[in-house]
Amino acid sequence: MQMITRERLIRQLTERGLKITPQRLAILDALIENGRLHPGAYLIYEQARKKAKHLSLSTVYATLADFSRQGLIKSLEFDRVENRYDVNLKEHVNLVCRQCGKIEDYSIPPSVEPKDVARKSGFMVTDARMEYYGYCRDCLAHRPDLPGAQKGQDRAS
Repeated sequence: MQMITRERLIRQLTERGLKITPQRLAILDALIENGRLHPGAYLIYEQARKKAKHLSLSTVYATLADFSRQGLIKSLEFDRVENRYDVNLKEHVNLVCRQCGKIEDYSIPPSVEPKDVARKSGFMVTDARMEYYGYCRDCLAHRPDLPGAQKGQDRAS
């Protein structure tokens, strides 16, 4: 997975005319440090407050919305749980565990190009995301009653 770096994000913020503030830097650091977890705003807020004591939760939400609008991160919106934020902008599938809520990235081969969709259908794609829902390896190992768990057998790695 190609994770974003602090330096690259700072460069992208500057290129887009956004100020580099202590609050934004603290939020960037929290995103990068927790990127594999696809963190929610509250986790980002808790982490960022360690570096920017006067940071508010509303500033975190506004900053994450700005970063998403600028294409620096992806906002993953869900119906029943807190939105999460993805720093992996490469094409991939999000594997979402129905038990613990963990989201993992799974690399996939390139799919249909948005420009091909636009050319053939007249529909302009502005964003895409693919998700599979099920149960992660840890939940299956600890809950043999979950659908798909192999009772009494070792699971392949």
